Amino acid sequence: MDIKEYGLSRERGYLSHYEIDEVTLPSHFAGVKQAAGNLSGLISSGRVRHWLNQLADPVLEEWAVEAPDEEVRTAMVHYSFLVQAYVWGEATPPPYLPANLARPMVAISNRLGQAPLLPYSGYVLDNWARLDKSAPVSLDNIYMYQNFAGGDDENWFVLVHVAIEAEAGVLLDNAARLVAAAQQGDEAEAERLLVEMDQAWERIYGHFARMPERCDPYIYFHRVRPYIHGWANNPALAGGGLIYEGVEKLGGKPQALRGQTGSQSSIVPAMDALFQVGHSEDPLKSFLDELHHYRPVPHRRFIEDLAAQSNLRTFVSGSGSQSLKDAFNACLEQSARFRTRHLEYAASYINKQMGSIAGNDPDVGTGGTPFMKYLKKHRDENAAQLV
Repeated sequence: MDIKEYGLSRERGYLSHYEIDEVTLPSHFAGVKQAAGNLSGLISSGRVRHWLNQLADPVLEEWAVEAPDEEVRTAMVHYSFLVQAYVWGEATPPPYLPANLARPMVAISNRLGQAPLLPYSGYVLDNWARLDKSAPVSLDNIYMYQNFAGGDDENWFVLVHVAIEAEAGVLLDNAARLVAAAQQGDEAEAERLLVEMDQAWERIYGHFARMPERCDPYIYFHRVRPYIHGWANNPALAGGGLIYEGVEKLGGKPQALRGQTGSQSSIVPAMDALFQVGHSEDPLKSFLDELHHYRPVPHRRFIEDLAAQSNLRTFVSGSGSQSLKDAFNACLEQSARFRTRHLEYAASYINKQMGSIAGNDPDVGTGGTPFMKYLKKHRDENAAQLV
């Protein structure tokens, strides 16, 4: 396996190979870019829908098919933020998305093979840039390009994820190399790669531990989280979903789509695939399988190919090298540790918060699930599968 074939790199992991501030969209996006650039102001006006209703439909169906990938992904960032703001930017969500937003959103999502609402890739992976282009991707050198309400807490929440994703490039590159090492029976190389992954996990955990520095749980729950919910299992949307006006193929039926969630990140699923970590068949497993289809297509292929080709667990289990087994288990425990920290943040940033914001239930994740139960189960299953 070569991670470059999936649009990944050792230096940036799943992050975009380009930076969004260097992408120029065609002139017919002028109104969209202006609205997206002043989205916090439109939200603060209290009538964001009034302003977004005035946007022209640039008729993107043909453009979306032929345009360069970088431009389409950039358009996805802007439009998905506008769509989320339209739905969640006022006190009561509407039953429909107007055609001037629905049609271009669906055209873009069709090209990318993703759902027509804000995905993790649009929120994090493609929504960053470096301040100093000669310096690395690090927390002191990156900024969030497209915002909702804006502010330090919103920026920091996203940027910590960006830093984690960049650091995870070592995990992904080594995962591909481990497939080859296991197939070739090279115990020394496999152990070296696993030790290197363990060290990368420490750096990732260090970034994750910094979340509370500049993202306050109360502010996150009341000023950041409300905009990233989806339309599935959300009682605030009485029809069971959102109608996309003017999109013939959807037949005027409400669409129950999952909201942006860290569970759409492809880091841990790739590690599950590499280490052959299984999750029992139940509604929680079905949720993981469903989220897989919200990821960018190349990232899905990487996880699927890794799962199909990896025999790392069998190779390590059959080895007489205890140090190799220890290195394997150390990486597996790091993944469980990461899930544990995610669980701790979910408790403090969401579950312990109280509020009456429409659709912002502290017991339901932005993906529309009872997340505390899910996170605990996935963590426990992960930790139970050492060799």
